[in-house]
Amino acid sequence: KYHEQHERKVIHSIKVGTALVLVSLLYLLDPLFKHVGESSMWAIMTVVLIYDFFAGATLSKGILRGIGTILGGVVAQYCRMIPSIKRKCDYGIMIYILTFNLVAVSGLRADRIWELARLRLIAIAMGVAIVIITNLLIYPMWAGDELHNLTSSKFNKLACCIEECMEASFGVGEKKGHLSININGCKSVLNSKSNDESLANFAKWEPWHGNFGFSYPWEKYLKIGELLRELAAIILPLHACIALQLQASTTLQQPIKDTCKNAGLSLGLTMRELGESILKMKRGQEKVLNIPALQSFKLELTVLSTSGLQAIENVEGLAIANILFLLMEIVDKVKVLAKEVEELGEIAGFESK
Repeated sequence: KYHEQHERKVIHSIKVGTALVLVSLLYLLDPLFKHVGESSMWAIMTVVLIYDFFAGATLSKGILRGIGTILGGVVAQYCRMIPSIKRKCDYGIMIYILTFNLVAVSGLRADRIWELARLRLIAIAMGVAIVIITNLLIYPMWAGDELHNLTSSKFNKLACCIEECMEASFGVGEKKGHLSININGCKSVLNSKSNDESLANFAKWEPWHGNFGFSYPWEKYLKIGELLRELAAIILPLHACIALQLQASTTLQQPIKDTCKNAGLSLGLTMRELGESILKMKRGQEKVLNIPALQSFKLELTVLSTSGLQAIENVEGLAIANILFLLMEIVDKVKVLAKEVEELGEIAGFESK
């Protein structure tokens, strides 16, 4: 994965370099320079400012910059105050205002301002065209693909965390008590909100590509991402409780050992099935997703928790009660995730297995 990311960064650098070489021809070739003149600088500035890693981000910045250049400062500043537009287009609107005001304060007479504005608009349009062509035609990086794959990988990360927690707590042999649980995956899911929102915003600007058409339900990915972060927030205290639970006596652990371990395995399997369902864009079935099994485990955990509360006499016993409670919360959250993934499959037209 590291080599793949490095390769994509190298390709992006080559694309930016190609775009800058092409836009520099406006200066270097006399026939082009005679038509555009000193306004060629604006084409170069446009390439530098709007070129982005993802095609959707480049499209949004390029289109909005062109619109803003035409509309001018007053309308653009008003639009900037609208929360939904500010969240999605604030960067582009800021560039519009800069462009408009640089023209306005250029100190030229009215008859020359229109000519200057025309030349700069042409230069900006050339820069936008070069950026869009090089970004979309030369190995395009799709924000939609990135969000799709990242969302799927989060299920696997959290599945590993749940399984490792249960194995460390209720496993056998060397695995029992092994506390080197990879909790970094859980933390990365918790810190993914801003990245998910940016990718979803860029994905909405992208043209039809692969399995992602127009009006694709990217908002559903954001909702699933929020549920995954809530699940990660439950797993973290579960990991903390295990350190205390490991000190509990075998007498306290034995009654809940099999149920908790099997529940952890079932949760991990279900999470992986959900992640695979999104990745392969295929709808799962309730039996495959172990929903009935999760219902059964939820009932068993509830019974164990109710009876166990009467036997709490020390910190270790409280830790075990907390583990049971957190496991029940995880089961509920996974059931909600399964429902959301199924709804995503219906809206997005996933294939049935």
